[in-house]
Amino acid sequence: MPARNRREAGPGRVRVRRARCALVRGGGASRHAREAGGAARSGRLPRVNGPHHLLLVPGFFGFANLGDFAYFGHVRDYLSEIGPALGVRGSVRVVPTVPTASLRVRAARLVESIAEAVDAEGGTVSVIGHSSGGLDARLVVTPEVSLPSPREVERYARAVRTVVSVSTPHHGTPVAHLFNSLLGQQVLRLLSLLTIYVLRAGRLPIGLGLRVARLLRRREAPPGSLVQQLMHELLADFSRDRRVEIESFFSSLGKDQDLVGQITPGSMDVFNAATQDRPGVRYGCVLTRARPPGLRSAIGAGLDPYAQTTHAVYVALYRIASRTPAERQPRLTRAQAAVLRRAYGWRTDVRANDGMVPTLSQLWGDVVHAAWADHLDVIGHFHHPTRVPPHFDWLTSGSGFDRAQFEQVWREVAAYVAAGVR
Repeated sequence: MPARNRREAGPGRVRVRRARCALVRGGGASRHAREAGGAARSGRLPRVNGPHHLLLVPGFFGFANLGDFAYFGHVRDYLSEIGPALGVRGSVRVVPTVPTASLRVRAARLVESIAEAVDAEGGTVSVIGHSSGGLDARLVVTPEVSLPSPREVERYARAVRTVVSVSTPHHGTPVAHLFNSLLGQQVLRLLSLLTIYVLRAGRLPIGLGLRVARLLRRREAPPGSLVQQLMHELLADFSRDRRVEIESFFSSLGKDQDLVGQITPGSMDVFNAATQDRPGVRYGCVLTRARPPGLRSAIGAGLDPYAQTTHAVYVALYRIASRTPAERQPRLTRAQAAVLRRAYGWRTDVRANDGMVPTLSQLWGDVVHAAWADHLDVIGHFHHPTRVPPHFDWLTSGSGFDRAQFEQVWREVAAYVAAGVR
């Protein structure tokens, strides 16, 4: 959000001086995107000459393209298809990042990707970050930020026109507390491996899925030997070469896991106080909310035993993500509250989340879209195995998110970006 709309950070409070939120049900650009396009044409936003590149930044499940696993594959393909017709003519690139590295290290990687795009082809960029990738984007464009990069950071930050965060923990997530210990790091590896397995194979062994769900429901720390056993069982189904690749990946994760501690609610309070929005850059967000566990979500998951098994894992994660203290609820403007009511039909409080990040924590800037979706549904990891390439669900949350909704979300994101480059 531009400086004139800057938040005043304080413990557990966020004040937005002027909200510019809209939500449109159905396809096409949101009213908000059209208004932003008018602002660009009136001269309040700079006109763009040359190509406009889209950089996609994965979050802490961001294995980018480990083997044949494509974190942003469906999003990249769809934006490449619809972008030119909307006026976004440039490359669509996935930023190679270290998933659990500190925000400064991840942001430095993003600067490198901006430099590669701009130096090779000229033009400007918009950055779309999923999960913690949205924090990387905010950090890069913070005026006078200090990053561990040999590049002239300010030069490349000036090339950014729009930042769109998708399911991003701007105010932190309680799930980070689960991972922020030696044993928690092993649990994070287990969930990461589970994600790689499911999104590649399409299904998780039912017995193993039930044991993962029981592990996540435990109030006390699970034995490290149990976590290791589950990981060995998952790895056993991969080829030898793929096991070596995955184990090497996890070894690299162990060298820098600072991100986990940085996205707790308390740490994000400090981040927001120190990270200033850049004047002239447009900030938008996509919100996701999954169904609260219960009869409705169980029915939505279907009768298939496998779906009910992964639904049990989702239920455990949802309950952890719902533990944000009430005093940390961001203060909403009337306009923001209206957007949430139109999207979700009733009051959204600190307990609402997408299975990983509280929904209210995802608010930053203009609300481009608000969806009923879990954390990875929104980037294309939902159940549609017959499509080419197939969509494989991460966990069965019962959200009902499908290809039509996926296209609606990303059309509105593309329209929002396009409005700033006309």
